[in-house]
Amino acid sequence: MSHRRSFALYRRLLRHVRPHWRPFMLAVLAMLLAAAAQPAIPIILKPVLDESFVEQDPSAVAGLTVMLVLAFVVWGFANWARTTAFAVVSQRVLFDLRLRMFDKLLELPVGRPERLSVPRLMSKFTFDANRIAEAADRTLAVLVTDTLAVVGLLAWMAWIDWQLTLLMLVAGPLVALTVRYFNRRLRRVSRLVQESMGQVNHLLREALDGEKAVRVFGGQEYERGRFTAVANAVRVRNFKFALAGAWPGAIVQVVIAVAIGVIITITAYRAAAGAVSVGSFVSFMAATMLLLRPIRHLATVIAQLQQGLAAAESVFAVIDETAEADRGTREAGRTAGRIEFDSVVFRYREDRPLALRNVSLVIEPGETLALVGPSGAGKSTLANLIPRFFDPLTGAVRLDGVDVRELALASLRRRIAIVSQEVVLFNDTVAANIAYGELAGASRDAIRKAAEAAYVTDFLDELPDGLESVVGENALDLSGGQRQRLALARAFLKDAPVLVLDEATSALDTPSEQRIRTALDRIREGRTTIVIAHRPSTIETADRVAVMEEGRLVAAGTHPELLRSCPLYRRLRHSRSSAAAA
Repeated sequence: MSHRRSFALYRRLLRHVRPHWRPFMLAVLAMLLAAAAQPAIPIILKPVLDESFVEQDPSAVAGLTVMLVLAFVVWGFANWARTTAFAVVSQRVLFDLRLRMFDKLLELPVGRPERLSVPRLMSKFTFDANRIAEAADRTLAVLVTDTLAVVGLLAWMAWIDWQLTLLMLVAGPLVALTVRYFNRRLRRVSRLVQESMGQVNHLLREALDGEKAVRVFGGQEYERGRFTAVANAVRVRNFKFALAGAWPGAIVQVVIAVAIGVIITITAYRAAAGAVSVGSFVSFMAATMLLLRPIRHLATVIAQLQQGLAAAESVFAVIDETAEADRGTREAGRTAGRIEFDSVVFRYREDRPLALRNVSLVIEPGETLALVGPSGAGKSTLANLIPRFFDPLTGAVRLDGVDVRELALASLRRRIAIVSQEVVLFNDTVAANIAYGELAGASRDAIRKAAEAAYVTDFLDELPDGLESVVGENALDLSGGQRQRLALARAFLKDAPVLVLDEATSALDTPSEQRIRTALDRIREGRTTIVIAHRPSTIETADRVAVMEEGRLVAAGTHPELLRSCPLYRRLRHSRSSAAAA
């Protein structure tokens, strides 16, 4: 990465620091004090030694000694204040960055790209974000404090003996070249480490999500082999990073040590010849020794700086992702619920075949339409175009005659309720899962009525605290049917004019389905309903049925009409009737 790019990243990080300027200014003040205290020590040492050994004035020495002690006290206190203030700033910046990333996740289009898979995002939220905090905390402190300390010490050394100071500066170009070389290598290796951590999270997620398949099919050794390979890559790359990060400090220390050795020898000869006073000699040597520490820090901090910049690049890549397009400006008024698909063509990716091929279909207000067809026919894809989870390549989807792309997303989605086969419940109470999001202000009576309508109350008594029972992570203590009833209750409570039921009763046993069918008949009254289902009993109650195959609309009509005129529908009906009977 170029110096210009690195500077741009640092400048962007500083923009996140700006709201927290008070603790940041305290940290800067503490850094200035710490930087000033270091050259103050050799400056005070000179008169102390001259007054002690040359002038032999104890009273003057006492005052100077107090000043020397105070310099050390200020140095220690300033370092403490700097560390504390930077901890406040770095943690607040870390909080801000994580919040911005999370906000972006909520705005990303459905079906985010592979580079933003869940394991990689977890790595960015934890590993990368922490690296930024660590780098911001340490590198900025070192860069400011130690740079100022080096400048102050060199200025004092030049005041005492500018010729010897120039000799020390000869080592500068070698130090700069060393830092430049390892700077590039550290950034490259740091990116590889971050990539490996994302792969570790990915394998962990797969192993945990697929634990039943792993055990049943004996995949332990296979998973262990995959994890071993990735974990070993992390180990090797971390070692390479540590090795590359250690070299600059070691090389700089050797160079500075040689320079100090030469300076000590020359200064000793000059002191023996009486050209340098005792105080000047000791003060110069003390400044030289104090110089070693900040220069070594400046060399070694490059490793953390590169880690932080690489992590910042990764985090900002998430923040800069393109959010879900919401260019609609119209508010959906009172919705009748007429839905029109006009010559809709859609594909998920350019390298994939078309998922929908020139589909035209009208669903009248209050009508229930069943979508049927083989797996992969495009039924769910068609339904997902209504709330604009995706936009068609060509053609249009209209709600009450208005292209849904002209409607503000929030306004459009308030008028749609969806219950899908993949039920999503949150680690919260039953009541909070029913009254979720914008429904959170619903009364307890409304929540209970929705629960009764979806037959959630059938199993509420089995839960320890009724509606206030926490369902737990992924609601694992609930059966599939119970989870789907909670999702149905959420749709009942929303009371939207458009309802999409995507295999909404697939996880229900026959008695449960029979009870919920009555509730579904009731909720469908006065609403436009799209039902994606395989069960014949669900399909036959629809006003009309649309048959799809390979992304095309094959036929549409009532159940009796399609039995007479559509061979594909008869085959689907026969196979599903046989499956239901079995």
